[in-house]
Amino acid sequence: MAGKARKALKVIGGLVAVLVVFIVGFFLWAKSTVAKKQTQTFETHKIDFPIPFPLTAQEIEQLRAEKQKALPPPADPNAPAIDVLAGVDLKAVAAERAAARGKHLVEARYVCQECHGKDFSGGKMVDDPAVGHLFGPNLTGGQGSRQASFKASDWDRSVRHGVRPDGTAAVMPSKDFQAMSDRELSDIITYIRTFPKVDKTMPPIQLGPLMTVLAAVGKVQFSAQEIPDHQKTHPSEPPSESDPVAYGKHLVQACVGCHNNELTGGPITAGPPDWAPAGNLTKLGSWKYEEFAKVLRTGVKPDGTNVKMPMSIVVPAGAKMQESELQAMFAFLKTLTPKERAP
Repeated sequence: MAGKARKALKVIGGLVAVLVVFIVGFFLWAKSTVAKKQTQTFETHKIDFPIPFPLTAQEIEQLRAEKQKALPPPADPNAPAIDVLAGVDLKAVAAERAAARGKHLVEARYVCQECHGKDFSGGKMVDDPAVGHLFGPNLTGGQGSRQASFKASDWDRSVRHGVRPDGTAAVMPSKDFQAMSDRELSDIITYIRTFPKVDKTMPPIQLGPLMTVLAAVGKVQFSAQEIPDHQKTHPSEPPSESDPVAYGKHLVQACVGCHNNELTGGPITAGPPDWAPAGNLTKLGSWKYEEFAKVLRTGVKPDGTNVKMPMSIVVPAGAKMQESELQAMFAFLKTLTPKERAP
């Protein structure tokens, strides 16, 4: 009996050793595969746009009317008309308005500060041993900032394509920002540039074992790999709010990173394992607008339960969304044909 037990232990030990060798070999293969993906380069289109966007002719006329209305009636009706915009720095006005729009975009639509920090000097994206240590870079222009010398084309490449200046893939959810217009990106940059420069260097990106394996087998991809056409141009301006469905479709594109391109939801692989699956946005069914708005503003679902991570991150932003934005998103989602989640 003792001899048989020893033989059984040897067999089990041998199987364990083979399993360990296989696991180590597989992980080394995964690391090597991901390393190759991280050195892959991408060619993007080269564009330019003003930072900030100048005032349009309509905005200038509106400003002129506002200034004119604020003036007292002239003492002499026959006196030559004065130019109410004389001495007005139109570039400064344009920058002020762009920064205000950018502030809203950052706080209510794109939640940039969740990854880049409240002062844009860098922040934590994911800090999980299994997933990895992913940090948003310093955007302030201080020492350690990657964007200190960025031009419009560099911002476009980084934000809307997920591509670093050297052409390699960045850990940036650019898939969510593909529909962002030139003006919206310009507004965000203008707003970020209002913040003081901070000298701060963020730690390098480190993928954990789970993310490494998922990236190696293609279950998780960098945004640069997910974007099919890096030469495709972006809209100069966002759709008009006068077309709620088109405007809503534009807004909802910021949700595809979690809810996928078809908006059918499902497991979110680009995050910690405890993240809840994304909901199927094509199946709002009998939801009313008030219920939809309540979820985004308070995190409370129609059944009375609270949303979980990562949707809970979106709630503070949803609370700052304008009524017209929420109504447009709902209007678009209600036009979708219900679909099942992809397996």
